[in-house]
Amino acid sequence: MNETRDRILDVALDVLGENPDAGMGDIATAAAVVRRTVYGHFPSRLDLIRTLTERAVAEMTAVLTDVNATGAEADAAWVEFIARVWPVAHRYRVLLALRRGEYGEAIHGLLGPVDALLADLVERGQDGDAFAKHLPAGVLSQVAYGVVFAIADNDLPNGARAATITSLLMLGVPETRATALVDERH
Repeated sequence: MNETRDRILDVALDVLGENPDAGMGDIATAAAVVRRTVYGHFPSRLDLIRTLTERAVAEMTAVLTDVNATGAEADAAWVEFIARVWPVAHRYRVLLALRRGEYGEAIHGLLGPVDALLADLVERGQDGDAFAKHLPAGVLSQVAYGVVFAIADNDLPNGARAATITSLLMLGVPETRATALVDERH
């Protein structure tokens, strides 16, 4: 039962990644199950989206908590976080599109733990003069992290590198420092 549920979720990510407006029938067809099976696991499309978001939040929170525990400088910790979360961000990039639509409030509410951890990291960077102070930490972290999802959504070659450098620039890290941090990581 869990295997079918997990397969439906994995297929849903692919289907919704191709078409964020895809319906439950499209997901059922792609998963090679009947619609009733999908609805048996997820009574509504919103339940499916919530579950996908919960999976993404759990994965991102685990990575961010682990990175924060290293005690590295905030800008280096950001680089490590983006490097480790890139596959997660790329896999769940459809949530950005869905966050702008009818499911925005539900997705935004579930992302609270990630948002809080990111804001803490940015605030630490602001306190240590690694990040700019022109915006509050919570807003600045969302701007920088939004860039990561935007680049993931465009599937650029060397996307992880581009996302990391661009997000560091958004945080106010000088370009030479941003590039050096990324090059040190690789």
